[in-house]
Amino acid sequence: MRKIGGLLVLLALFNVQGLADTKKPLLMEGKNALYQRVLAIPEARVHDQPGDQQGIEVTPFSAFYVYERNHQQGDEWLLVGTDRHGGLSGWLAAKDSIPWNQGLTVVFKNPAGHDRVLMLRDKETLKALAKQGGGEEYQQLYAQAVEGKLPADSPVVAIQPAGHIDIRKDFYLVPILDFEDTWLDTEQARMLKIASVPLEKRKSPVVAASGDGLQKEYTAGLVFVIDASLSMDEYIQRTREAVMKIYDQLGDAGQLGKVNFGLVAFRDNANAAPGLDYTARTYVNLEQGRDPGVFLEKVDQLAAAKISSQDFREDAYAGLQQAIEGMSWQGHDARYVVLITDAGAREGDDPLSTTGLGTAALRRLAQDNGIAVFVLHLKTPSEMADHEAAEAQYRALSDFPGIGSLYYGVPTGNVEEFGAVLDSLAGQISAQVAQGVEVQPEPTKPDESDEEKNTRLSELQSKVEKLGYALRMQYLQQTQGQPPRVFNAWMLDRDFRQPQRQTVDVRVLLTRDQLSDLHDILRQVLRTAEEGLLSPQNFINELKSLAATISRNPEELGRTTATTAGEGNSLVDMGFIGDYIEGLPYTGEVMSLSLEDWQNWPAGQQIEFLRRLEEKITYYRALHDNTDLWISLDKGSISGDSVFPLSLDMLP
Repeated sequence: MRKIGGLLVLLALFNVQGLADTKKPLLMEGKNALYQRVLAIPEARVHDQPGDQQGIEVTPFSAFYVYERNHQQGDEWLLVGTDRHGGLSGWLAAKDSIPWNQGLTVVFKNPAGHDRVLMLRDKETLKALAKQGGGEEYQQLYAQAVEGKLPADSPVVAIQPAGHIDIRKDFYLVPILDFEDTWLDTEQARMLKIASVPLEKRKSPVVAASGDGLQKEYTAGLVFVIDASLSMDEYIQRTREAVMKIYDQLGDAGQLGKVNFGLVAFRDNANAAPGLDYTARTYVNLEQGRDPGVFLEKVDQLAAAKISSQDFREDAYAGLQQAIEGMSWQGHDARYVVLITDAGAREGDDPLSTTGLGTAALRRLAQDNGIAVFVLHLKTPSEMADHEAAEAQYRALSDFPGIGSLYYGVPTGNVEEFGAVLDSLAGQISAQVAQGVEVQPEPTKPDESDEEKNTRLSELQSKVEKLGYALRMQYLQQTQGQPPRVFNAWMLDRDFRQPQRQTVDVRVLLTRDQLSDLHDILRQVLRTAEEGLLSPQNFINELKSLAATISRNPEELGRTTATTAGEGNSLVDMGFIGDYIEGLPYTGEVMSLSLEDWQNWPAGQQIEFLRRLEEKITYYRALHDNTDLWISLDKGSISGDSVFPLSLDMLP
């Protein structure tokens, strides 16, 4: 059966032309400017008339406006269109749709370290459980759900899968249909009414057991991003030695090819100091790094720079971005980057930054790609060095959800200690890959004797062990990784037993074209403000209008800011901003920003706010260009209609 996209108008295929001239979509209840919208679930079809048996299958999760509701023999049917201007598509059975009155969806966090999310039949039961916290009743329900022994009258309808769900491989939506605030112990929490819909029914297992183990071997990619500025030769040589040691160990164990190594070198902005030769360069990609001989040959070509940079900072983020986006990570179950440097990185607002990406955006980009970033910070003696600021920067960069910061500072840049840490890190990762097919016990606290030798190294080893365990469990549980298909269930966004921990990430579903529009509009708003054409109040109004439009209906981007739609056309100017913001379960920082707040901020805080917006613009471009991250809902090639769930904290 032929499929059609949610953005295509089906008017020519259906006899509904006469309706298109006068129809307007139905308004949401209590709203004056927001129309009812729905998403078509997988295998949904649009029909010529309500109750027809034949129909044309639509692309899963296509968004439609609702123009009319009709009941036929007890079933509700929706007259839908792809726009709000009368572009009608046909009739869609209500049971084949999900209400989509705001664009927010949630993504389940990896359950390692906290309880899996319970989905309950009704709000009142969830509210009662929240009042009790992680008490006896909750523990009983949770145990029954985990064991798969829920009685028929249980209030629990489903539980989050045991394995981590990689949304890039098993795309799913959990739209928020309704919400109510509550308290869980001393933490404010939200009860969410959700629908959980996977894109596809579970196919044959990704990883299947056989008599000789698993059919697909567990593999890892480990890329070193090394500072190749002046005086780094001894660290480059020591990194080379560490990798060769691991190759020997893997070869002796018959494991070559299970861990592939790559290497990217960086210096500073080569345009500012031409003698540096390059800003970032890939010496070994992951495919070449399968072969020890090729790795050795390529790395022998790497040497430290012969001239100094402009100051003690380097463009480390250029090297990291190249490692994240320039490497072919597909086929690697565990993905690691190890940054080795003795200098702080240029942030996105630094005039000499070639990426425009700051710490937060680069960390998000790494996590979007499933990459854990380690930092080995060489605190070499220098009058120009600002190791304290660099440490704070790199601790934030290397923070991994549920694990903590994967940072290690090497006092005085001691080569011997650096080598010991590097050997330990690379060896530990390689050993984990070798045992990836075996179920290992959950990591425990290191022996005290190990702690006495080097407490900081012991702490890093403990984090590497926890990270490796989480990644191996994710790999082993891929067959359990599909979310349940449920409708109208209630869940809590925090862990009952650890209320300080959120169990979901909030996302906004955007198409690639919509992200491109967001990038262009936000850049235009900032440019207009910088040229003095926007007052502070209008600037805030523009940002609020933009953020509210993305959260409610990204298809309206470009029509709801005065900068792009003409004077007086922002949501605030038209009096619609309340319609858009009220009723959203989650909002970004700009939604609550007032002119008084802005004027009370010191100049430094205002500059930091603007810097974050500039950084987000750069992140949007990097995300747009990284085609590996986008999901094609119709299984075709990546296009402007491909989607990505953008994290709420990356909105304007």
